Amino acid sequence: MSTPRTPAPDERAESDWQRRRRLAEVFGDAVPEQTADDRDPREDSAGKGDGWYREQVPPHHG
Repeated sequence: MSTPRTPAPDERAESDWQRRRRLAEVFGDAVPEQTADDRDPREDSAGKGDGWYREQVPPHHG
């Protein structure tokens, strides 16, 4: 049976960005860059707000 190897000091020291990069490679990007809280709730995913849709209603519908 072998004894556990003690990592060298440079192997143990992992910067924060290296850790995030390693975790992102394994698990993917768990947190999107922009969340729903950051966006204007009046806009849909295409960037058109409610006003745009109201302007597009044909005259015979409204």
